[in-house]
Amino acid sequence: MPRRFYEKDGNIDPLKGKKIAIIGYGSQGHAHALNLRDSGLDVVVGLPATSKSRAKATAAGLTVLTPAEAAKAADVIMILVPDHLQADIYEADIAPNLTAGKTLMFAHGFSIHFKAITPPANVDVSMIAPKAPGHRVREVFTEGSGVPALVAIYQDASGKALENALAYATGLGCMRAGVIETSFREETESDLFGEQAVLCGGAAELIVAGFQTLVEAGYAPEIAYFECLHELKLIVDLIYEGGLSYMRFSVSDTAEYGDYTRGPRIINDATRAEMKKILAEIQSGEFARQWIAENKTGGRKKFLAMRDSQQGQQIEQVGAELRKMMTFLKRNKEAGVPQA
Repeated sequence: MPRRFYEKDGNIDPLKGKKIAIIGYGSQGHAHALNLRDSGLDVVVGLPATSKSRAKATAAGLTVLTPAEAAKAADVIMILVPDHLQADIYEADIAPNLTAGKTLMFAHGFSIHFKAITPPANVDVSMIAPKAPGHRVREVFTEGSGVPALVAIYQDASGKALENALAYATGLGCMRAGVIETSFREETESDLFGEQAVLCGGAAELIVAGFQTLVEAGYAPEIAYFECLHELKLIVDLIYEGGLSYMRFSVSDTAEYGDYTRGPRIINDATRAEMKKILAEIQSGEFARQWIAENKTGGRKKFLAMRDSQQGQQIEQVGAELRKMMTFLKRNKEAGVPQA
């Protein structure tokens, strides 16, 4: 069993008197900066001079510097920009200012595990990964609670890397819920697999396949949308609250029987074999090499073409119309929320 840490196991004292640089001010960046600031820690935000987020961070009362200035001034540097941007920002702005005794932190292990970033031996390298989107990390903190998180130590030059990482987690509010110990390898590989096989890739393809099956059989696209996409949230909320058993307890007996007898026909041995192939591609670094190459040499052309193709599907067009009926939805969801 991995170790778990709670408020009794750490406090923010190790970070008092130290300056923390949050590089990036997107979903996670804004939550980290504001939570740490509100916990009484000294925080600066590192953003390029052209970043549109500078105005938001300044309006929130935070000190905004360039990434290089922030890295130079800070004792602790948390990198919270998207994976494909991290290596370039590190080489240009952080590495020249990463002197002995500093701490380099991440909320996801991709760049370290796959060697896109190779830090010097004289700094601590650690990870605090909240298990929630940034807006939820911030929301729960302001309510006096916190979201669970993962902690990992890649390099312990000071001998106090874990103590300092838990102090950071305390400032985020995560120790109120609990922090589970992991490794950069485990967090990275399991996170990528979950995204690709279940949470994003698997779920999205299952939704589209179900929608298309009904439409091709002559059912109205609007009805197919409700049955295969819209109602999924109701089921996921039940699973989120109490696990699969609670979901099955909450739905009709007819739905539960269909779950047991038909589900294994959809997710079958062939599906599991493909999942194992996907995991092997992640473990070998093949996926990481493809994604890095797509951003470095491919100009993201294939990625952007796939995005455009998916956004043009019938299910998206039908959904855009049906969501106009749902006045309870936040309108900014229609256009999508930027990642950073």
